Amino acid sequence: MEKETVIKVSNLTKRYRIGLKNEMHDSLASSITAFLKSPFKSFKKLKNLGNTSDESEDIFYALKNISFEVKKGEVLGIVGMNGAGKSTLLKVLSRITEPSQGEIEIKGRVASLLEVGTGFHPDLTGRENIFLNGTILGMTKKEIIEKMEEIIDFSGVRKFIDTPVKRYSSGMRVRLAFSVAANLDPEILIIDEVLAVGDYEFQNKCLGKMQDVANGGKTILFVSHNMAAVNQLCTRAILLKKGEKIADGTVAEIIECYRENTNAVSNSNGCVVLKENPELSFQLLKASLLNEKQELSSHFEHTEKIKFDIDFLILIPSPNYYIYVHVSDNSENVLFITTDEHLLENGYLCGQLQKGKHTYNIELPSHFFKPGKYKITVNLANQFYPNIQQNQNLINFEIADTKTTKGSRQLYRKDAIIAPDINWNFIC
Repeated sequence: MEKETVIKVSNLTKRYRIGLKNEMHDSLASSITAFLKSPFKSFKKLKNLGNTSDESEDIFYALKNISFEVKKGEVLGIVGMNGAGKSTLLKVLSRITEPSQGEIEIKGRVASLLEVGTGFHPDLTGRENIFLNGTILGMTKKEIIEKMEEIIDFSGVRKFIDTPVKRYSSGMRVRLAFSVAANLDPEILIIDEVLAVGDYEFQNKCLGKMQDVANGGKTILFVSHNMAAVNQLCTRAILLKKGEKIADGTVAEIIECYRENTNAVSNSNGCVVLKENPELSFQLLKASLLNEKQELSSHFEHTEKIKFDIDFLILIPSPNYYIYVHVSDNSENVLFITTDEHLLENGYLCGQLQKGKHTYNIELPSHFFKPGKYKITVNLANQFYPNIQQNQNLINFEIADTKTTKGSRQLYRKDAIIAPDINWNFIC
C-alpha cells in the first residue's frame, strides 16, 4: 500500500526585490540635476513595483519552479551549497514567508526549528516559553503539561528552566528549542542547520531523537551541510542549486551529486599551492589530496584510501630537517601525528636530501575515519629550530559512509574519535 502524501510542492517560486546602488555625484551641478530628476525616477520605480519579469535587474529568485512530494514517515534531506535556497524553502513551508508563485499542500501539524530560539520571548522563562511554543504548535495546555518533564530532561537545562531565556547561552537556547519542537508530537518536523550550534554530544542526541521520531511514522525535512548526518538520518534527498532543484533521489546518489557540484566549483579544496619564498631554506610548496582514482578531491568514502602528496623545496641542505603531519577533527582533537623520521634508514629523510624540489606521498588508511570533517596541518621543523614553517589547518577533507551496512554505522554514534575496521576471529 502506497504511503500518504503529506507535503506536495508544485512550481514553487520565491522572488525578492533587491535594492540597487545609489548614484554617486562628483559635482554640485550633477547633484542638482539628479535632484530635479528624482520625482520622475521615483514615479518610474513605483510603476515597476509590479514588474517581476526575469528582465528586471532588481529581481532575485531565491527559489524557482521547485516541485516535489514527501510521503508520510519519510525523512527528506535538503542539501546544497550556501545560497542554494534551502533555508528559504523551509521558511516558505513553515509559513513564515509567502511564496511568490506556486502551490503548497501540507497535511498535519508542523513544528519548525530554523534559527536559535525561534519563537522564544527573551523576557519569559524557559518553562513559560515551552507553553508559548506548544500553544503556537497547536497543543492544549494539558498536552504540554504531560510533555513538560520529558522536554526539560531532554534539553538538559533543568537548573535554568525558570530563568528568563535572555540569560541563556546560544547553546542552551537551541537545546531547549529543539526539545520543544521534537517532543510536542508534531506530524511534520522541519529542521535547519541550527543543530550545528549544539555541542557534539547534543548533536548526536538530536540525531537519535529525530531517528526515533521518524521510526514513529512522523515526517522530517532536514537541511544540513553535514553529509554524514544526512546519510545516517535521511531516507531520500534533494539537491538545490541557485534556487532550483537539480536532483532528487536516494541519499547516496544525492551526496555523490553534491560532491560533484562542489568539486566542479573549486578543485582547490583538494589542493593547496603556496608561493615560493626565497628567504626560506626549507619550505612547503604544495599539498594535495587524491582519491583511489588519482583525482584531486576533498570528499572521501569511509572505505576509501586517501593519498596525501607533499611537495617541498630545499634551498640549503641540512641534516636537521623534518616534516610533521597532524590530522585533527573539527573539534581540534588531534587524531594522530606522523613524521618522515622513520625514513632515515632508507636515506630519504628530507634532512638527507639535496637541494631542489621533492615530494612525499602519505597513504591514509581506509576504514579508519568516522564520517565527518577533518583538517591537516603540516609543520616543517629543524632539530634545533622547531616549527620554522607551520601551516595550521592547511587542507580540509570530509569523510562519508554510503557503502557499509547500517549495523556498522552504529559505531559512529559512540564517542570514539576514530572508526577503524577491527578484525575479529572466532577461535573456539
